Amino acid sequence: MTSQMASSRLARVVTALVLTSCALLCADASVHDYSGERFAASGNAFVLHGGSEGVYASAKAGAFIRFEKVSFTRSPESAAAAAAEGGNRTATVTAVIFEAGDRDAVGGTDAASGERALCCTPTLAERGACTEGAVTHRASNATSGWPKVLSASFPPGGGLDAAFPDETVPVSRTGMYTLLFVHCDASLSAGAAVNAAGKTIWKNSRGYLPGRMAPLLPFYGAMSLAFAALAAYWFAQYARFWREVAPLQSCATVVIALGMVEAATWYLDLAEFNESGVRPRGATLWAATAGSLRGAAARVLVLAVAMGHGVVRPALAGMRRSARVAGLGAAFFAAAEALEVSENVGAVSDHSPSPARRMLLVIPVAAMNAVFVCWIFSSLSKTLHKLKARRMTAKVEMYRRLNNALIIAVAVSLGWMTFEIHFKSTEEYSERWRAAWVIPAGWQLISFSLLCAICLIWAPSQASTRYAYSEEEEDGEEDVDRALEDTRPLIRPGPLSYVDTWAISVSQDATKIILRTDSGVYAKAAGDGGKRV
Repeated sequence: MTSQMASSRLARVVTALVLTSCALLCADASVHDYSGERFAASGNAFVLHGGSEGVYASAKAGAFIRFEKVSFTRSPESAAAAAAEGGNRTATVTAVIFEAGDRDAVGGTDAASGERALCCTPTLAERGACTEGAVTHRASNATSGWPKVLSASFPPGGGLDAAFPDETVPVSRTGMYTLLFVHCDASLSAGAAVNAAGKTIWKNSRGYLPGRMAPLLPFYGAMSLAFAALAAYWFAQYARFWREVAPLQSCATVVIALGMVEAATWYLDLAEFNESGVRPRGATLWAATAGSLRGAAARVLVLAVAMGHGVVRPALAGMRRSARVAGLGAAFFAAAEALEVSENVGAVSDHSPSPARRMLLVIPVAAMNAVFVCWIFSSLSKTLHKLKARRMTAKVEMYRRLNNALIIAVAVSLGWMTFEIHFKSTEEYSERWRAAWVIPAGWQLISFSLLCAICLIWAPSQASTRYAYSEEEEDGEEDVDRALEDTRPLIRPGPLSYVDTWAISVSQDATKIILRTDSGVYAKAAGDGGKRV
Protein backbone atom coordinates (compact mmCIF):
# COMPACT_ATOMS: atom_id res chain seq x y z
CA MET A 1 0.00 0.00 0.00
CA THR A 2 2.84 2.36 0.90
CA SER A 3 4.56 1.54 -2.39
CA GLN A 4 1.39 2.34 -4.35
CA MET A 5 0.98 5.64 -2.54
CA ALA A 6 4.62 6.51 -3.16
CA SER A 7 4.31 5.60 -6.85
CA SER A 8 1.27 7.80 -7.14
CA ARG A 9 3.12 10.63 -5.38
CA LEU A 10 6.07 10.43 -7.78
CA ALA A 11 3.71 10.25 -10.75
CA ARG A 12 2.10 13.47 -9.55
CA VAL A 13 5.53 15.10 -9.16
CA VAL A 14 6.51 14.09 -12.70
CA THR A 15 3.16 15.36 -14.01
CA ALA A 16 3.66 18.69 -12.25
CA LEU A 17 7.09 18.95 -13.86
CA VAL A 18 5.53 18.29 -17.26
CA LEU A 19 2.68 20.76 -16.81
CA THR A 20 5.05 23.58 -15.83
CA SER A 21 7.53 22.95 -18.62
CA CYS A 22 5.92 25.46 -20.96
CA ALA A 23 6.12 28.20 -18.36
CA LEU A 24 9.79 27.50 -17.63
CA LEU A 25 10.90 26.82 -21.17
CA CYS A 26 11.11 29.90 -23.38
CA ALA A 27 11.45 28.45 -26.87
CA ASP A 28 10.62 29.92 -30.22
CA ALA A 29 9.78 26.69 -32.00
CA SER A 30 9.59 22.90 -31.90
CA VAL A 31 13.32 23.54 -31.89
CA HIS A 32 13.74 23.90 -28.11
CA ASP A 33 16.56 26.33 -27.29
CA TYR A 34 18.04 26.09 -23.79
CA SER A 35 20.21 29.21 -23.82
CA GLY A 36 20.07 30.82 -20.39
CA GLU A 37 17.97 28.05 -18.82
CA ARG A 38 18.80 26.90 -15.31
CA PHE A 39 18.05 23.97 -13.02
CA ALA A 40 15.40 24.15 -10.29
CA ALA A 41 15.25 22.03 -7.14
CA SER A 42 12.62 19.25 -7.22
CA GLY A 43 12.66 16.88 -4.27
CA ASN A 44 16.16 15.45 -3.89
CA ALA A 45 17.07 16.35 -7.49
CA PHE A 46 17.74 19.42 -9.62
CA VAL A 47 15.68 19.48 -12.83
CA LEU A 48 15.64 21.47 -16.08
CA HIS A 49 12.64 20.82 -18.30
CA GLY A 50 13.69 20.06 -21.84
CA GLY A 51 10.24 19.91 -23.42
CA SER A 52 7.08 17.85 -23.70
CA GLU A 53 5.32 17.03 -26.97
CA GLY A 54 2.98 14.51 -28.49
CA VAL A 55 4.84 12.61 -31.21
CA TYR A 56 3.19 10.69 -34.06
CA ALA A 57 5.38 7.76 -35.09
CA SER A 58 5.20 6.04 -38.47
CA ALA A 59 7.14 3.37 -40.28
CA LYS A 60 7.14 5.47 -43.47
CA ALA A 61 8.48 8.70 -41.96
CA GLY A 62 10.84 8.74 -39.01
CA ALA A 63 10.05 10.64 -35.82
CA PHE A 64 12.93 11.71 -33.61
CA ILE A 65 14.36 13.93 -30.87
CA ARG A 66 17.77 15.31 -31.86
CA PHE A 67 20.37 16.83 -29.55
CA GLU A 68 22.40 19.66 -31.08
CA LYS A 69 25.31 21.18 -29.10
CA VAL A 70 23.56 20.73 -25.75
CA SER A 71 26.00 21.63 -22.97
CA PHE A 72 26.11 22.87 -19.39
CA THR A 73 28.60 25.22 -17.74
CA ARG A 74 29.14 25.30 -14.00
CA SER A 75 30.68 28.11 -12.00
CA PRO A 76 34.30 28.10 -10.78
CA GLU A 77 32.97 28.00 -7.21
CA SER A 78 31.09 24.81 -8.02
CA ALA A 79 34.17 23.23 -9.58
CA ALA A 80 36.25 24.19 -6.53
CA ALA A 81 33.66 22.70 -4.18
CA ALA A 82 33.66 19.45 -6.14
CA ALA A 83 37.47 19.31 -6.07
CA ALA A 84 37.49 19.90 -2.31
CA GLU A 85 35.07 17.02 -1.71
CA GLY A 86 37.08 14.63 -3.83
CA GLY A 87 39.27 15.34 -6.78
CA ASN A 88 38.32 12.19 -8.65
CA ARG A 89 34.56 12.53 -8.16
CA THR A 90 32.69 13.30 -11.39
CA ALA A 91 29.51 15.44 -11.49
CA THR A 92 27.05 14.25 -14.10
CA VAL A 93 23.99 15.69 -15.83
CA THR A 94 21.54 13.05 -17.05
CA ALA A 95 18.96 13.48 -19.83
CA VAL A 96 15.89 11.23 -19.42
CA ILE A 97 13.35 10.87 -22.24
CA PHE A 98 10.18 8.96 -21.37
CA GLU A 99 6.66 8.44 -22.67
CA ALA A 100 3.70 9.31 -20.41
CA GLY A 101 2.83 5.64 -20.02
CA ASP A 102 6.36 4.93 -18.72
CA ARG A 103 6.34 7.66 -16.06
CA ASP A 104 6.58 5.09 -13.23
CA ALA A 105 9.89 3.83 -14.68
CA VAL A 106 11.59 7.11 -13.68
CA GLY A 107 12.47 7.44 -10.00
CA GLY A 108 12.32 4.95 -7.15
CA THR A 109 10.72 4.41 -3.74
CA ASP A 110 12.95 4.85 -0.70
CA ALA A 111 12.12 2.07 1.78
CA ALA A 112 13.18 4.11 4.81
CA SER A 113 11.08 7.21 4.13
CA GLY A 114 8.46 5.77 1.79
CA GLU A 115 9.04 8.69 -0.55
CA ARG A 116 9.61 8.50 -4.28
CA ALA A 117 12.74 10.27 -5.50
CA LEU A 118 14.39 10.96 -8.84
CA CYS A 119 17.89 10.56 -7.40
CA CYS A 120 19.10 7.32 -5.86
CA THR A 121 19.12 7.37 -2.05
CA PRO A 122 21.44 5.36 0.24
CA THR A 123 18.59 2.97 1.07
CA LEU A 124 17.91 2.27 -2.61
CA ALA A 125 21.64 1.86 -3.24
CA GLU A 126 21.90 -0.75 -0.44
CA ARG A 127 19.14 -2.74 -2.15
CA GLY A 128 21.13 -2.66 -5.39
CA ALA A 129 18.37 -0.82 -7.23
CA CYS A 130 20.65 2.02 -8.35
CA THR A 131 23.90 3.86 -7.82
CA GLU A 132 23.87 6.44 -5.07
CA GLY A 133 23.89 9.97 -6.45
CA ALA A 134 22.66 8.90 -9.89
CA VAL A 135 19.21 9.24 -11.47
CA THR A 136 17.00 6.25 -10.70
CA HIS A 137 15.38 4.61 -13.71
CA ARG A 138 14.48 1.18 -15.03
CA ALA A 139 13.38 -0.23 -18.37
CA SER A 140 9.61 -0.17 -18.83
CA ASN A 141 9.88 -3.65 -20.34
CA ALA A 142 12.66 -5.95 -21.49
CA THR A 143 12.45 -5.10 -25.20
CA SER A 144 11.35 -1.46 -25.47
CA GLY A 145 14.62 0.23 -24.49
CA TRP A 146 12.67 3.09 -22.91
CA PRO A 147 13.13 5.40 -21.08
CA LYS A 148 16.13 6.69 -23.02
CA VAL A 149 18.97 7.93 -20.83
CA LEU A 150 21.98 10.02 -21.94
CA SER A 151 24.71 11.48 -19.73
CA ALA A 152 27.24 14.31 -19.82
CA SER A 153 29.94 14.62 -17.13
CA PHE A 154 32.06 17.52 -15.95
CA PRO A 155 35.77 16.63 -16.23
CA PRO A 156 37.40 15.85 -12.87
CA GLY A 157 39.89 18.34 -11.52
CA GLY A 158 37.84 21.49 -12.00
CA GLY A 159 36.49 21.27 -15.57
CA LEU A 160 33.64 23.75 -16.14
CA ASP A 161 31.81 22.28 -19.16
CA ALA A 162 29.78 19.11 -19.72
CA ALA A 163 28.54 18.47 -23.27
CA PHE A 164 26.11 15.92 -24.68
CA PRO A 165 27.06 14.30 -27.97
CA ASP A 166 25.04 15.37 -31.01
CA GLU A 167 22.73 12.39 -31.06
CA THR A 168 19.38 11.54 -32.61
CA VAL A 169 16.93 9.48 -30.56
CA PRO A 170 14.44 7.73 -32.91
CA VAL A 171 10.83 7.47 -31.73
CA SER A 172 9.01 4.38 -32.98
CA ARG A 173 5.89 4.55 -30.80
CA THR A 174 3.24 7.28 -30.85
CA GLY A 175 2.90 8.97 -27.47
CA MET A 176 3.40 12.01 -25.25
CA TYR A 177 7.14 12.34 -24.62
CA THR A 178 8.94 14.40 -21.99
CA LEU A 179 12.63 15.30 -21.73
CA LEU A 180 14.13 16.10 -18.33
CA PHE A 181 17.72 17.13 -17.60
CA VAL A 182 18.54 16.03 -14.05
CA HIS A 183 21.57 16.20 -11.76
CA CYS A 184 21.88 14.97 -8.19
CA ASP A 185 25.07 16.77 -7.17
CA ALA A 186 24.57 19.51 -4.57
CA SER A 187 28.02 20.90 -5.38
CA LEU A 188 26.67 22.13 -8.73
CA SER A 189 24.43 24.56 -6.88
CA ALA A 190 27.41 26.29 -5.24
CA GLY A 191 28.05 29.81 -6.45
CA ALA A 192 26.22 30.81 -9.63
CA ALA A 193 23.77 28.30 -11.06
CA VAL A 194 24.62 25.90 -13.90
CA ASN A 195 23.89 27.50 -17.26
CA ALA A 196 22.55 25.56 -20.25
CA ALA A 197 23.20 26.02 -23.98
CA GLY A 198 22.24 24.25 -27.20
CA LYS A 199 18.92 22.91 -28.43
CA THR A 200 16.89 19.81 -29.19
CA ILE A 201 14.80 19.34 -32.32
CA TRP A 202 11.51 17.43 -32.03
CA LYS A 203 9.92 16.07 -35.19
CA ASN A 204 7.08 13.63 -35.70
CA SER A 205 6.13 11.78 -38.86
CA ARG A 206 3.78 14.60 -39.94
CA GLY A 207 6.16 17.51 -39.50
CA TYR A 208 7.40 19.76 -36.72
CA LEU A 209 4.01 20.59 -35.22
CA PRO A 210 3.57 19.20 -31.69
CA GLY A 211 1.03 16.40 -31.53
CA ARG A 212 -1.81 18.41 -30.01
CA MET A 213 -1.47 21.18 -32.60
CA ALA A 214 -1.10 18.92 -35.66
CA PRO A 215 -4.85 18.28 -36.23
CA LEU A 216 -5.54 22.02 -36.07
CA LEU A 217 -3.69 22.56 -39.37
CA PRO A 218 -6.33 20.83 -41.57
CA PHE A 219 -9.07 22.18 -39.30
CA TYR A 220 -8.12 25.81 -39.91
CA GLY A 221 -7.75 25.01 -43.60
CA ALA A 222 -11.38 23.83 -43.60
CA MET A 223 -12.45 26.88 -41.56
CA SER A 224 -10.80 29.18 -44.09
CA LEU A 225 -12.85 27.56 -46.85
CA ALA A 226 -16.02 27.79 -44.75
CA PHE A 227 -15.48 31.52 -44.11
CA ALA A 228 -14.76 32.02 -47.80
CA ALA A 229 -18.09 30.33 -48.69
CA LEU A 230 -19.97 32.46 -46.14
CA ALA A 231 -18.27 35.61 -47.43
CA ALA A 232 -19.13 34.71 -51.03
CA TYR A 233 -22.82 34.29 -50.13
CA TRP A 234 -22.87 37.48 -48.06
CA PHE A 235 -21.10 39.65 -50.62
CA ALA A 236 -23.29 38.28 -53.43
CA GLN A 237 -26.37 39.36 -51.48
CA TYR A 238 -24.67 42.62 -50.61
CA ALA A 239 -23.92 43.43 -54.26
CA ARG A 240 -27.36 42.36 -55.41
CA PHE A 241 -29.30 44.50 -52.91
CA TRP A 242 -26.80 47.24 -52.20
CA ARG A 243 -29.50 49.93 -52.28
CA GLU A 244 -31.36 48.23 -49.42
CA VAL A 245 -28.33 47.53 -47.21
CA ALA A 246 -28.79 48.67 -43.59
CA PRO A 247 -25.91 49.96 -41.42
CA LEU A 248 -26.00 46.85 -39.21
CA GLN A 249 -25.45 44.67 -42.25
CA SER A 250 -22.27 46.62 -43.00
CA CYS A 251 -21.10 45.84 -39.45
CA ALA A 252 -21.75 42.15 -40.08
CA THR A 253 -19.52 42.42 -43.15
CA VAL A 254 -16.65 43.58 -40.91
CA VAL A 255 -17.14 40.59 -38.58
CA ILE A 256 -17.07 38.15 -41.54
CA ALA A 257 -13.90 39.78 -42.90
CA LEU A 258 -12.19 39.50 -39.49
CA GLY A 259 -13.19 35.83 -39.29
CA MET A 260 -11.63 35.17 -42.69
CA VAL A 261 -8.41 36.89 -41.63
CA GLU A 262 -8.29 34.96 -38.35
CA ALA A 263 -8.82 31.50 -39.90
CA ALA A 264 -6.39 32.13 -42.76
CA THR A 265 -3.69 33.52 -40.45
CA TRP A 266 -3.96 30.58 -38.04
CA TYR A 267 -3.58 28.21 -40.98
CA LEU A 268 -0.51 30.03 -42.31
CA ASP A 269 1.00 30.19 -38.82
CA LEU A 270 0.64 26.44 -38.24
CA ALA A 271 1.71 25.57 -41.80
CA GLU A 272 4.96 27.54 -41.42
CA PHE A 273 5.57 26.01 -37.99
CA ASN A 274 5.00 22.50 -39.35
CA GLU A 275 7.28 23.04 -42.32
CA SER A 276 10.25 24.79 -40.72
CA GLY A 277 10.04 23.97 -37.04
CA VAL A 278 10.13 27.69 -36.19
CA ARG A 279 6.89 29.33 -35.13
CA PRO A 280 6.51 32.82 -36.66
CA ARG A 281 5.66 35.16 -33.81
CA GLY A 282 4.30 37.83 -36.15
CA ALA A 283 1.75 35.53 -37.77
CA THR A 284 0.71 34.13 -34.38
CA LEU A 285 0.23 37.64 -32.99
CA TRP A 286 -1.85 38.68 -36.01
CA ALA A 287 -4.05 35.58 -35.69
CA ALA A 288 -4.56 36.12 -31.96
CA THR A 289 -5.37 39.82 -32.49
CA ALA A 290 -7.80 39.12 -35.34
CA GLY A 291 -9.59 36.50 -33.24
CA SER A 292 -9.89 38.80 -30.23
CA LEU A 293 -11.07 41.70 -32.38
CA ARG A 294 -13.63 39.48 -34.16
CA GLY A 295 -14.95 38.23 -30.81
CA ALA A 296 -15.34 41.76 -29.45
CA ALA A 297 -16.92 43.10 -32.65
CA ALA A 298 -19.37 40.19 -32.86
CA ARG A 299 -20.52 40.67 -29.26
CA VAL A 300 -20.97 44.41 -29.69
CA LEU A 301 -22.89 43.80 -32.94
CA VAL A 302 -25.27 41.31 -31.34
CA LEU A 303 -25.80 43.65 -28.37
CA ALA A 304 -26.54 46.58 -30.69
CA VAL A 305 -29.09 44.46 -32.59
CA ALA A 306 -30.66 43.26 -29.33
CA MET A 307 -31.03 46.89 -28.20
CA GLY A 308 -32.87 47.70 -31.45
CA HIS A 309 -30.17 49.90 -32.97
CA GLY A 310 -31.16 50.64 -36.56
CA VAL A 311 -34.46 48.76 -36.13
CA VAL A 312 -36.43 50.34 -33.28
CA ARG A 313 -34.31 53.44 -32.75
CA PRO A 314 -31.91 55.36 -35.02
CA ALA A 315 -28.99 55.03 -32.59
CA LEU A 316 -28.10 53.64 -29.20
CA ALA A 317 -30.14 55.45 -26.58
CA GLY A 318 -27.90 58.29 -25.50
CA MET A 319 -24.18 58.91 -25.40
CA ARG A 320 -23.89 57.28 -21.98
CA ARG A 321 -25.23 53.92 -23.21
CA SER A 322 -23.10 54.13 -26.36
CA ALA A 323 -20.02 54.72 -24.21
CA ARG A 324 -20.89 51.73 -21.98
CA VAL A 325 -21.29 49.40 -24.97
CA ALA A 326 -18.03 50.60 -26.56
CA GLY A 327 -16.20 50.39 -23.22
CA LEU A 328 -17.35 46.81 -22.60
CA GLY A 329 -16.27 45.83 -26.12
CA ALA A 330 -12.84 47.42 -25.67
CA ALA A 331 -12.36 45.75 -22.28
CA PHE A 332 -13.31 42.37 -23.73
CA PHE A 333 -10.84 42.83 -26.59
CA ALA A 334 -8.01 43.68 -24.18
CA ALA A 335 -8.73 40.68 -21.92
CA ALA A 336 -9.16 38.25 -24.82
CA GLU A 337 -5.98 39.53 -26.48
CA ALA A 338 -3.98 38.98 -23.28
CA LEU A 339 -5.31 35.42 -23.00
CA GLU A 340 -4.68 34.53 -26.66
CA VAL A 341 -1.17 36.00 -26.70
CA SER A 342 -0.25 34.21 -23.48
CA GLU A 343 -1.47 30.84 -24.78
CA ASN A 344 -0.23 31.01 -28.35
CA VAL A 345 2.57 33.48 -29.10
CA GLY A 346 5.85 31.59 -28.78
CA ALA A 347 4.10 28.48 -27.42
CA VAL A 348 5.62 25.24 -28.71
CA SER A 349 4.95 22.80 -25.89
CA ASP A 350 1.88 20.59 -25.80
CA HIS A 351 1.04 21.81 -22.32
CA SER A 352 -0.61 25.04 -21.26
CA PRO A 353 0.98 27.66 -19.01
CA SER A 354 0.67 27.21 -15.25
CA PRO A 355 -3.01 26.84 -14.20
CA ALA A 356 -2.80 29.75 -11.75
CA ARG A 357 -1.48 32.16 -14.38
CA ARG A 358 -4.03 30.99 -16.95
CA MET A 359 -6.87 31.39 -14.43
CA LEU A 360 -5.95 35.03 -13.89
CA LEU A 361 -6.43 35.61 -17.63
CA VAL A 362 -9.52 33.44 -18.06
CA ILE A 363 -11.61 34.97 -15.25
CA PRO A 364 -11.91 38.50 -16.81
CA VAL A 365 -12.91 37.03 -20.19
CA ALA A 366 -15.52 34.75 -18.58
CA ALA A 367 -16.91 37.60 -16.47
CA MET A 368 -17.31 39.92 -19.46
CA ASN A 369 -18.90 37.11 -21.48
CA ALA A 370 -21.47 36.74 -18.71
CA VAL A 371 -22.14 40.51 -18.76
CA PHE A 372 -22.62 40.43 -22.54
CA VAL A 373 -25.05 37.49 -22.34
CA CYS A 374 -27.17 39.07 -19.59
CA TRP A 375 -27.24 42.48 -21.30
CA ILE A 376 -28.10 40.97 -24.69
CA PHE A 377 -31.07 38.94 -23.43
CA SER A 378 -32.35 41.79 -21.28
CA SER A 379 -32.22 44.19 -24.23
CA LEU A 380 -33.72 41.60 -26.55
CA SER A 381 -36.70 41.15 -24.25
CA LYS A 382 -37.35 44.90 -24.13
CA THR A 383 -37.04 45.25 -27.91
CA LEU A 384 -39.47 42.38 -28.54
CA HIS A 385 -41.95 43.99 -26.15
CA LYS A 386 -41.76 47.30 -28.04
CA LEU A 387 -42.17 45.63 -31.43
CA LYS A 388 -45.21 43.68 -30.24
CA ALA A 389 -46.76 46.86 -28.86
CA ARG A 390 -46.31 48.53 -32.26
CA ARG A 391 -47.58 45.41 -34.06
CA MET A 392 -44.54 45.20 -36.33
CA THR A 393 -45.06 41.55 -37.26
CA ALA A 394 -42.11 41.17 -39.64
CA LYS A 395 -39.63 42.59 -37.14
CA VAL A 396 -41.09 40.54 -34.30
CA GLU A 397 -40.59 37.34 -36.29
CA MET A 398 -37.03 38.29 -37.17
CA TYR A 399 -36.18 39.00 -33.53
CA ARG A 400 -37.78 35.76 -32.40
CA ARG A 401 -35.51 33.81 -34.74
CA LEU A 402 -32.52 35.74 -33.44
CA ASN A 403 -33.60 35.01 -29.87
CA ASN A 404 -33.88 31.28 -30.62
CA ALA A 405 -30.44 31.22 -32.27
CA LEU A 406 -28.87 32.95 -29.26
CA ILE A 407 -30.55 30.58 -26.79
CA ILE A 408 -29.21 27.57 -28.71
CA ALA A 409 -25.71 29.10 -28.90
CA VAL A 410 -25.62 29.83 -25.16
CA ALA A 411 -26.90 26.34 -24.29
CA VAL A 412 -24.32 24.67 -26.54
CA SER A 413 -21.56 26.91 -25.11
CA LEU A 414 -22.45 25.94 -21.54
CA GLY A 415 -22.44 22.27 -22.51
CA TRP A 416 -19.09 22.59 -24.26
CA MET A 417 -17.63 24.46 -21.29
CA THR A 418 -18.72 21.62 -19.01
CA PHE A 419 -17.08 19.10 -21.35
CA GLU A 420 -13.84 21.11 -21.45
CA ILE A 421 -13.66 21.31 -17.65
CA HIS A 422 -14.29 17.56 -17.36
CA PHE A 423 -11.75 16.75 -20.09
CA LYS A 424 -8.95 18.81 -18.57
CA SER A 425 -9.64 17.84 -14.96
CA THR A 426 -9.55 14.10 -15.73
CA GLU A 427 -6.53 14.19 -18.05
CA GLU A 428 -3.89 14.17 -15.32
CA TYR A 429 -1.17 12.45 -17.36
CA SER A 430 -1.94 13.87 -20.84
CA GLU A 431 -2.73 10.43 -22.23
CA ARG A 432 -5.68 11.80 -24.26
CA TRP A 433 -3.51 14.38 -26.01
CA ARG A 434 -4.60 13.25 -29.49
CA ALA A 435 -8.18 14.38 -28.78
CA ALA A 436 -7.27 17.70 -27.13
CA TRP A 437 -7.55 19.66 -30.40
CA VAL A 438 -11.34 19.33 -30.35
CA ILE A 439 -11.56 21.85 -27.46
CA PRO A 440 -10.44 24.98 -29.41
CA ALA A 441 -12.03 23.60 -32.58
CA GLY A 442 -15.40 23.33 -30.81
CA TRP A 443 -15.35 26.98 -29.74
CA GLN A 444 -14.51 28.02 -33.29
CA LEU A 445 -17.43 26.00 -34.66
CA ILE A 446 -19.89 27.44 -32.11
CA SER A 447 -18.98 31.05 -32.96
CA PHE A 448 -19.00 30.32 -36.70
CA SER A 449 -22.43 28.64 -36.50
CA LEU A 450 -23.90 31.62 -34.65
CA LEU A 451 -22.41 33.99 -37.24
CA CYS A 452 -23.97 31.91 -40.03
CA ALA A 453 -27.36 32.02 -38.28
CA ILE A 454 -27.21 35.81 -37.94
CA CYS A 455 -26.15 36.18 -41.59
CA LEU A 456 -29.08 34.05 -42.74
CA ILE A 457 -31.54 36.00 -40.60
CA TRP A 458 -30.10 39.40 -41.55
CA ALA A 459 -28.90 38.83 -45.12
CA PRO A 460 -29.37 41.79 -47.50
CA SER A 461 -32.59 41.38 -49.50
CA GLN A 462 -35.47 43.31 -50.97
CA ALA A 463 -37.11 43.25 -47.54
CA SER A 464 -34.11 44.81 -45.77
CA THR A 465 -35.76 48.22 -45.67
CA ARG A 466 -38.75 46.69 -43.89
CA TYR A 467 -36.49 45.89 -40.95
CA ALA A 468 -34.67 49.22 -40.85
CA TYR A 469 -35.71 52.10 -38.63
CA SER A 470 -37.68 54.94 -40.25
CA GLU A 471 -38.89 58.29 -38.93
CA GLU A 472 -42.46 57.43 -39.96
CA GLU A 473 -42.46 54.65 -37.37
CA GLU A 474 -41.41 57.12 -34.69
CA ASP A 475 -44.11 59.57 -35.77
CA GLY A 476 -46.67 56.78 -35.80
CA GLU A 477 -45.66 55.74 -32.29
CA GLU A 478 -46.08 59.31 -31.03
CA ASP A 479 -49.56 59.54 -32.69
CA VAL A 480 -50.66 56.34 -30.99
CA ASP A 481 -49.34 57.60 -27.64
CA ARG A 482 -51.24 60.89 -28.04
CA ALA A 483 -54.42 59.04 -29.02
CA LEU A 484 -54.17 56.80 -25.99
CA GLU A 485 -53.70 59.83 -23.76
CA ASP A 486 -56.80 61.45 -25.31
CA THR A 487 -58.93 58.48 -24.27
CA ARG A 488 -58.28 59.05 -20.58
CA PRO A 489 -61.06 61.66 -20.16
CA LEU A 490 -63.40 59.29 -21.97
CA ILE A 491 -62.60 56.37 -19.70
CA ARG A 492 -62.68 58.15 -16.35
CA PRO A 493 -66.28 59.50 -16.30
CA GLY A 494 -67.75 56.37 -17.90
CA PRO A 495 -69.98 53.99 -15.95
CA LEU A 496 -67.15 51.51 -15.22
CA SER A 497 -66.94 49.57 -12.03
CA TYR A 498 -63.98 47.74 -10.60
CA VAL A 499 -65.55 44.45 -11.73
CA ASP A 500 -65.81 45.50 -15.40
CA THR A 501 -63.55 43.88 -17.96
CA TRP A 502 -62.46 46.06 -20.83
CA ALA A 503 -60.34 46.13 -23.97
CA ILE A 504 -59.12 49.00 -26.15
CA SER A 505 -58.32 48.90 -29.88
CA VAL A 506 -57.89 51.11 -32.93
CA SER A 507 -60.14 50.81 -35.98
CA GLN A 508 -58.70 49.47 -39.24
CA ASP A 509 -58.66 52.92 -40.84
CA ALA A 510 -56.98 54.34 -37.71
CA THR A 511 -59.67 57.02 -37.34
CA LYS A 512 -61.29 55.77 -34.13
CA ILE A 513 -60.26 54.56 -30.70
CA ILE A 514 -62.69 51.84 -29.54
CA LEU A 515 -63.22 50.82 -25.89
CA ARG A 516 -65.18 47.64 -25.14
CA THR A 517 -66.42 47.02 -21.59
CA ASP A 518 -69.09 44.97 -19.85
CA SER A 519 -71.18 48.13 -19.71
CA GLY A 520 -71.00 48.86 -23.44
CA VAL A 521 -68.83 49.92 -26.36
CA TYR A 522 -67.40 53.44 -26.63
CA ALA A 523 -65.78 55.09 -29.63
CA LYS A 524 -63.85 58.32 -30.09
CA ALA A 525 -63.24 59.77 -33.54
CA ALA A 526 -60.47 62.26 -34.30
CA GLY A 527 -61.60 65.76 -33.34
CA ASP A 528 -64.81 64.48 -31.71
CA GLY A 529 -65.85 63.68 -28.17
CA GLY A 530 -66.34 60.15 -27.04
CA LYS A 531 -69.80 58.65 -27.35
CA ARG A 532 -71.43 55.34 -26.58
CA VAL A 533 -72.20 53.10 -29.55
